[in-house]
Amino acid sequence: MARPNPATDAQLYVRVLENIDRAVMALDRSGTVALFNPAAQSYTGLSERQSLGRNFEELFAGQEGILYLIRVALREGRSISDHENLQLHRPTAAPLPVSVSVSPIYTSEGELDGAVLIIRDLSRVRELEDAVRRADRLSMLGTLAAGLAHEIKNPLGGIKGAAQLLDMELAEESPLREYTGVMVKEVERVNGIIEELMDLARPRPPLLTAVNLGKILNDIVLFQKEAHRARNVEFVLQLDPSIPPIQGDENLLTRLFLNLVKNAGEAIEQSGRVEIVTRVASDYHLNNPGHRPVQLIVVEIRDNGRGISAEEIDRIFTPFYTTKNRGSGLGLATCQKIVNIHRGFLKVDSTPGKGTVFAVSLPFLR
Repeated sequence: MARPNPATDAQLYVRVLENIDRAVMALDRSGTVALFNPAAQSYTGLSERQSLGRNFEELFAGQEGILYLIRVALREGRSISDHENLQLHRPTAAPLPVSVSVSPIYTSEGELDGAVLIIRDLSRVRELEDAVRRADRLSMLGTLAAGLAHEIKNPLGGIKGAAQLLDMELAEESPLREYTGVMVKEVERVNGIIEELMDLARPRPPLLTAVNLGKILNDIVLFQKEAHRARNVEFVLQLDPSIPPIQGDENLLTRLFLNLVKNAGEAIEQSGRVEIVTRVASDYHLNNPGHRPVQLIVVEIRDNGRGISAEEIDRIFTPFYTTKNRGSGLGLATCQKIVNIHRGFLKVDSTPGKGTVFAVSLPFLR
């Protein structure tokens, strides 16, 4: 049996700390930072040189939640954590939702010698929670809307039929025929909205084929360039050529990306830029029990338009909610439904006055 090699073990510990995706910081008994791994540098925006030798009170000044956990571990010599409510504030970036655990470090004689702080990035978890919450709410609203649509379609048919009969009874030159024409047109418009609602609640099963996302996006951009030419909107494609066709419903995916690209162009008031970027996600995968993890293909639609306020972000996926002067308010709800059908995720990030990014993540199935 091979004897343990302390030098080799130490090298292994160093490699683990350098490659782990969680921030690890070690403090001595006075609270001075003695170890600061690469993930800690990435999370905090501070270099190892800026952090080593500083007291934790200075390093996390103003972040009372994290300070409390460290103080308890150093004072009482017990482990303590918070997995829900903490934000890590950073000098050059937005606050990061995190989970923090602090455990005491003891010497071989049993004396308290410091503490180890482990921080986990929860931003991806929050994004997935938001996506699931929107999908659940959309499913509930879609079921309710389908019931209402069924009840409305019958009287609408009666109104349209009565208007058509009345039109037939009127003389050719009667000015009232203009009103019957408006009635029929408006009934057809409402009926179109109801059809969208019913499609939202009970969409047809997807017809899965090999879909070339690059070709779909190229075609969409070609037409949108013409549609927005008078408004001086620039459309830019940055497609990863290594992404092969994926399994999906070509018609549904075309509808999804057409809606998002069209919205991005309309969000620009005078002149601006819409970027469509495809890439393979490197940060997370889709996991199915009993199967290998599946990579995700991400399509980002970015614009530098007027942006969306934080209050509106959570409402834009609700059926009939719209910020446009014209529109049914069903576009983004339909986009969410199409993404759900393809077992993907839809994320939105926006800053008022600066622009919006919609990111569609689809499983790479062939």
